[in-house]
Amino acid sequence: MSRLARPTSGRMIGGVCAALARRFGTSATTMRVIFLVSCLLPGPQFLLYLALWILLPSEDKVGGAAGAAW
Repeated sequence: MSRLARPTSGRMIGGVCAALARRFGTSATTMRVIFLVSCLLPGPQFLLYLALWILLPSEDKVGGAAGAAW
């Protein structure tokens, strides 16, 4: 599995779905569809997306050992 960082290319809004897709080895489109379908269920999906957008570092700002921890 690769490190968890928002990519600089291939983002739609914040790059969270693209980052998760890279991490779990799926396509970004598949991850976006899963997110949209999950939004039909009750729960804090939008808040989780916003939190990940804030907490995940951008790929261009991740440096060596700090990015490897994720």
